[in-house]
Amino acid sequence: MKPARVMIVDDSPVDLMNLKQIVSDAGYQVVTAANGQEAYNKARSCHPDLIFMDVVMDGVDGFEACRNIVSDKELENIPVFFVTSKNQRADKVWGELQGGRGMISKPYTPEQILDVIAGLQSS
Repeated sequence: MKPARVMIVDDSPVDLMNLKQIVSDAGYQVVTAANGQEAYNKARSCHPDLIFMDVVMDGVDGFEACRNIVSDKELENIPVFFVTSKNQRADKVWGELQGGRGMISKPYTPEQILDVIAGLQSS
């Protein structure tokens, strides 16, 4: 099986690089985007297997980007997981209503991230 192509979306360069390091060190292909609009555009061109999406970003935030992705017939089956410091129950419910498959709270462990990818590959 080919390595999963994982998209990471975060407007914080530090958070983006930390998550990219975890995913790429585990042998997965990584595509990055710095905001929700860029994430949508790149998803249309590269069709990732999974998206880790920050929520709080300027312009198109993570929730809106997720709605755009899951409402696009070409992209609707790509699972989106939010990686965010917004970890209230209401945020989790709202994320699910936007089409997200789950939420990982910052700070996270590498194991949490890799478990999501492994779960995707085993399903």
